[in-house]
Amino acid sequence: MLASEQLEKASAQLSALSARAKKAETDTQTAKSKKKGDLQKQVEEARASSQQTAGELKSEAQATGEEMDSDWAEMQNNWKAHVAKVRQNIDGAKASQDAKRAERHAERAETQAEDAIDFAAAAIDEAYYQILSAAAARLAADEVAAVAS
Repeated sequence: MLASEQLEKASAQLSALSARAKKAETDTQTAKSKKKGDLQKQVEEARASSQQTAGELKSEAQATGEEMDSDWAEMQNNWKAHVAKVRQNIDGAKASQDAKRAERHAERAETQAEDAIDFAAAAIDEAYYQILSAAAARLAADEVAAVAS
């Protein structure tokens, strides 16, 4: 793949990511005015979407026969474990009606949401670095191939 093709593909992926982030931002803004039942439905839809995206990522990697870099695989597994723990805490807290426990749960959920946003921002920064690094590596490989021929 030429560097320009690789950069075009990455640009399209970042554009799609940007659109998803904008939708999440818009949905977050509208969530402020929703009633509890409507918000809970939105929560369940977001959870299902998140699980579907994670499943698609795994399926795509398996379908193409690609093996993830061990660091990325470890990070993905750590993230999955974190998400599972958070969701377990959320599910457990739903059963509790104690006001103090509910308040602690809400504060913990807010902190976890902020952490997830920070993680996403760091992942975008890393993706940007990886895109540019891959393009530079492709240019270097093309130069070496040109000299060798």
